[in-house]
Amino acid sequence: MPVSFGALRFNTDSNKLELYDGNQWTEIVASSPDSQTGGARGVFGGGYSPGAYRTTIDYIQISTTGNAISFGTLGVSARYIPGACADRTRGLFGGGEAPGTFLNSIEYLTISSTGNSVSFGSLVAGGRIYPAACASSTRGLFAGGATPGPTNLNLIEYVTIQATGNSIDFGDLVQTRNRSYSAASPTRGVFAGGFTPTSSATGNAIDFVTISTLGNAADFGDLSQARGSSFGSASNAIRGVFAGGYITPASLQNTIEYITFATLGNAQDFGDLSVVTYYGTATSSSTRGAFALGITTPLNTFLNTIEYVTIMSAGNSIDFGDLTVTRAGTGACSNGHGGL
Repeated sequence: MPVSFGALRFNTDSNKLELYDGNQWTEIVASSPDSQTGGARGVFGGGYSPGAYRTTIDYIQISTTGNAISFGTLGVSARYIPGACADRTRGLFGGGEAPGTFLNSIEYLTISSTGNSVSFGSLVAGGRIYPAACASSTRGLFAGGATPGPTNLNLIEYVTIQATGNSIDFGDLVQTRNRSYSAASPTRGVFAGGFTPTSSATGNAIDFVTISTLGNAADFGDLSQARGSSFGSASNAIRGVFAGGYITPASLQNTIEYITFATLGNAQDFGDLSVVTYYGTATSSSTRGAFALGITTPLNTFLNTIEYVTIMSAGNSIDFGDLTVTRAGTGACSNGHGGL
């Protein structure tokens, strides 16, 4: 009898619980990422404040509440709307916009320390803005985005996080898209919503890939409504949570919804952010998702607010604290997210 993705078994030889990832049986790690990192740290890098592209990096301890603390600066370039992903030790920031140019550079930092980031390599398909990024414990994926024009992309590239170097072709999204949400479990990477096929049309499609393999994405389901322009995605190993965004610039959203990685199907209602917002970003531990809210109404009102949710519950977000600098369009990652 064929084995279905997400099936569980107890291996009597190893005395370990195992999950079928679509290709093989993999051992379920009994300890949480938090216990392996001394507590999950979320990092916010870059962004844009009125009149200024930012190199700012700050961080939070996700299990607590309070204002963010200065970490250092992006050492390669100020960047707005980059993709960001991480394993348990390194955080990567790739692509995004700098004054007068779309970036293809990737830089990295060591999450448990503080200091400036350094060069990692390049996105080989060229400079782009709005790449969606997620990661497992070994690989980081950068998917979609837009090149100058803008021309939306459907490509997916990957890097090995503990190496340095340029990205490698992984496959393609089901549809070209930019400004989409992304999240990961240890086996699956998910990309949701965004602008496709043109920069003025939002979509509600959710795609997924198996991170340990190569190949094109497949259909997962749909968001409850078409929306994009937010990087407000958080996850633990079970759920991916998407927040904020807009259908059109005049229709900002505060909706939070979630998916269950091991199944296929449409997103379900979770709750609401305190305000409608876009160009927000998010990071997570195994228990919490933390959202930096970005821009709210009236349009171009920039925020420094961070709010959080408990991923395995449902309900509205709660105040966490503030970023060190008011800005939107940061890249955010953590050493305790669901892909680990």
